[in-house]
Amino acid sequence: MMKKLRASLLLAALSVPALMTAAAHAETVLRLDEAPIGELDPAKATDYADSILMFNVYDTLVAPTAGKPGTQPLLASSWTVDGNAYTFTLRDDVKFHSGNPLTAEDVVYSFDRMIALGQGFSHLFVDSVEKVEAVDGKTVKFTLKGPYAPFLSALVRLPVVDSKLARQHQADGKYGAFGDYSEAWLSANDAGSGAYAVVKQNPQEETDLVKFKDYFLGATPKSPDKVRFRYGLEASTVRALLSKGEHDIGSQWLPPEVAKSLAADDKMQLLTEVGTNVFYIKLNTAKPPLDDVHCRLALTYAFDYATAAKMVAVTDKVSLGKPANGPIPHGMLGSSSDVPNYAQDLDKAKAELAQCKYKPEETPLEISWIAEVPLEERFALLMQANFAKLGFKPEVKRVPWALFTEMVTKPETTPNISQIFNSATTPDPDSLLYNTYHSSAKGTWQSPEYLQDAEVDKLLAAGRAEVDPAKRQKIYEDLSQRLRDLAPTIYAYDQVAVFPARKAVTVPALSNDADRYALSAFGFTFRNMEMAE
Repeated sequence: MMKKLRASLLLAALSVPALMTAAAHAETVLRLDEAPIGELDPAKATDYADSILMFNVYDTLVAPTAGKPGTQPLLASSWTVDGNAYTFTLRDDVKFHSGNPLTAEDVVYSFDRMIALGQGFSHLFVDSVEKVEAVDGKTVKFTLKGPYAPFLSALVRLPVVDSKLARQHQADGKYGAFGDYSEAWLSANDAGSGAYAVVKQNPQEETDLVKFKDYFLGATPKSPDKVRFRYGLEASTVRALLSKGEHDIGSQWLPPEVAKSLAADDKMQLLTEVGTNVFYIKLNTAKPPLDDVHCRLALTYAFDYATAAKMVAVTDKVSLGKPANGPIPHGMLGSSSDVPNYAQDLDKAKAELAQCKYKPEETPLEISWIAEVPLEERFALLMQANFAKLGFKPEVKRVPWALFTEMVTKPETTPNISQIFNSATTPDPDSLLYNTYHSSAKGTWQSPEYLQDAEVDKLLAAGRAEVDPAKRQKIYEDLSQRLRDLAPTIYAYDQVAVFPARKAVTVPALSNDADRYALSAFGFTFRNMEMAE
């Protein structure tokens, strides 16, 4: 018998008053910043800035649910499940920015394009989805290769492209009838249906957006009319702009003392995002000396977690991090409160180092930090001091983000130690762990560990296949223990993203627990914000 999982529209939760054709208030501009690059192509987007763009410019079949785990309908009005087949009925009131109506062919095109390009979040689908087909103009069917528990969650990372518009702008390329699959055009232009449309794009400097008045869910009455999304601003610049009222929300990468100083201003507030973010110190397991597990474990025990916690304190009540006990942040499926948090233990560090085949004083140890994230320099210097106690002579190197993403494509050019603020890219631990630790994921900014372990691969596959939540919990607990034993990463802390902001901006998803999303960056859904006139 067909098992039906009929999803209600939940319009009361999703909908907001429709936009008026003419604004009833003075035009407002939201100004915020992030680390570059702002990748606009929805099939290539992966990091934080990209995600903010995707969640505002494009829509997906389902969206995260506010205040709790799970998903709810967005472009899909409902769906049914029959074994490994998911059939979605699309809403009939959705228009793209071009004016073209949403069709099932747009969903098929978006999926096929993502898989063909093989970038972005294609890894969430390439091994799990057998085919996607348009049943009719408003019905699309996904047939999976087998049970895949994270599938609905993964769909929040499949932005739907206006295929008719995109195909009008395709150039010659390697994808047969699809030419270059409009790569060149979609890197600088949007083909979305989201609440905001792109009017200017420079991935290194700024993306400018304007509110789309025909968005099918509307927006809050005082949502920003325009958005200036800037990249790579210096901390001193952001601080000055915020203080003068010429900027609205600072990025999460500001040093703690800057955020603390800004918070003392009675016109400022601290917005926070918690739950799916982690600060990983990644160890290159494919290059000496960290190809030896004992050397990696030595560094894990030598790291000063207590000092790290002090370094990220912003105020007595707000901190950039909480203690970690493994790869999965506390409170997420697969985490366990029975495992103690990490703490420095130099005796254990020296005992592990004694079993390492390398002599620390004779082996180079490169520690990198991302140039656009000043806080990482402090952690690099902390590690330099910590690991010097073991006899290493660590070298600290400043690396721009764009260069880092190129360096990690080869194990020999990947630093011994690098720092990444990572997050679950869907409301499921699979999206945090699979693209970090599966042997097929190596060589990306999310996976500079270059870990190759059959047991890890086996557990990751089991977590994807098992649909029972209790059994999945056990699988991810076992996986976490295996990763603690292999030590490809130092789990510095569970991240709390802190954003200094003017009180003139109201952001419920970054302020109220009932409005928070179990997905990083989704809180920056501009249509749900309000600006004081």
